[in-house]
Amino acid sequence: MSTSRKAVILLSGGLDSATCLAMAKDQGFTPIAISFRYGQRHQVELEAAQRVAKAMGAARHSIIDIDLRAFGGSALTADIAVPKDRDEAEMADGIPITYVPARNTIFLSFALALAEVEGAEDIFIGVNAVDYSGYPDCRPDFIAAFERMANLATKAAVADGRKLTVHTPLISLTKAEIIKTGLALGVDYGLTVTCYDPSPEGHACGRCDSCHLRMKGFAEAGLADPAPYMD
Repeated sequence: MSTSRKAVILLSGGLDSATCLAMAKDQGFTPIAISFRYGQRHQVELEAAQRVAKAMGAARHSIIDIDLRAFGGSALTADIAVPKDRDEAEMADGIPITYVPARNTIFLSFALALAEVEGAEDIFIGVNAVDYSGYPDCRPDFIAAFERMANLATKAAVADGRKLTVHTPLISLTKAEIIKTGLALGVDYGLTVTCYDPSPEGHACGRCDSCHLRMKGFAEAGLADPAPYMD
């Protein structure tokens, strides 16, 4: 595959999206990264996204400002406590308050616009349906529906015959498998921020659902997590 073929990568600055970028690059795509400053409490992830994009050779990295605090409804965008110290049974019970209403739909829509302008036919998103926190917009059915919509709604598809594909290479991997895949591709996970409630310096709390899933993944992979933690 020619490296002249562009792909838009949704890059949060976390473990999964960094792996996704590495996988797209390994497949021969020129990565065009896009991140969002959406009013999230963990904005240090954007600093991580910049580090990852630079280290992994993204051809372009855009940070888009949208304010989802206007709607609230999530512990990540409103004055709602981030759940801490939950076990796996609790995490699997329903949709958590850290779900941000319509977030992936909004992010993918921006990525779609960027892809159309850049002449890219591929979007990569690091959603996962195995080790995830119950978010409905991380399911294969949602991704397939968005892809169908994208190919009905764009000039690129309707007039130019360019079929858009939404890639979800992590969708069926465990967190441990994701980590092993990324390390084999040279991802430096010390650059990433996964925590929902980190310190201003970017140190992970070690207690939120996202931290628990990350720590579980590294433990199952038999590896030390290079991320800094508060304790």
